[in-house]
Amino acid sequence: MRQAGRYLPEYRALRAEKGGFLDLCYDPEAAAEVTLQPIRRFGFDGAILFSDILVVPHALGQDLWFETGEGPRLAPPLTGADLASLTPQPDRLAPVIETVRRVRAALSPETTFLGFAGSPWTVATYMVAGQGSRDHAAARRLAYGDPVRFGAIIAAIVETTVDYLSAQIEAGVHAVQLFDSWAGSLSPDQFRQWVIAPNAAIVQGLRARHPETPIIGFPKGAGAKLIDYAAGTSVDALGLDETLDPAWADRELPKGLPVQGNLDPLALIAGGATLDRAVDEILEALSDRPHIFNLGHGILPDTPIAHVERLIARVRG
Repeated sequence: MRQAGRYLPEYRALRAEKGGFLDLCYDPEAAAEVTLQPIRRFGFDGAILFSDILVVPHALGQDLWFETGEGPRLAPPLTGADLASLTPQPDRLAPVIETVRRVRAALSPETTFLGFAGSPWTVATYMVAGQGSRDHAAARRLAYGDPVRFGAIIAAIVETTVDYLSAQIEAGVHAVQLFDSWAGSLSPDQFRQWVIAPNAAIVQGLRARHPETPIIGFPKGAGAKLIDYAAGTSVDALGLDETLDPAWADRELPKGLPVQGNLDPLALIAGGATLDRAVDEILEALSDRPHIFNLGHGILPDTPIAHVERLIARVRG
């Protein structure tokens, strides 16, 4: 999953040398190095682009910075400012695309290269509030209270995301993933309006330009709404978070639809027999369909390297 380098000493050393997180994301040489570090150490089957989902609102004209220990900040928050007041700066995405070119040139042919972007709902929660939040109340209030205004924000994110992912594909990624980290905070009707419909629009836009490129959808926390998401978005594969029973997913999702996931990152930290059981249960439950073994969300910084090595050996063995 994303942030795959932050548990590695070589990542921490580079981060200390380069300074802020955003500086690292926008430094193609450093971002390419971070992307490649887990491949060199573990020989994973896929490399995951090192970037951040908030580069899209940055390209749409919001200021972006990271407060130490507190997370991202975006200004002006769109609770009070109008989207039309922002000046789009698409060139802010150019360093990320250069990172893609550098990574693709350095990867061996057998290693898949995955690009990604945040899905419109999740990106909008940050744009509206100007920061992360527990319940995404600012975005949810705006979506209910002024759906036309909120819909304009979503539409702008969709358009920029299609261009951004298309540029990643043209620069060398083999597949892309749409991260909807906060999809679980919405009611079924709002989920259809602000998760399924915008992601379907991105899928449609990308397929028109790159019909052979697989698109993975990851609506974290969707639960049973994952069935409607699969049908409504027509993604090529689905990411499963750690709260989903993989046996349920295999039973309820369309037959033959590839899935990705869904080990609990904390089971990886626990290690030992706990990790072995969790791995085996997932492998058994999803053995009858195409399955990319992965975590159910981002790897945690205190993950022991030896546990990652044990995980790889068990899956490949």
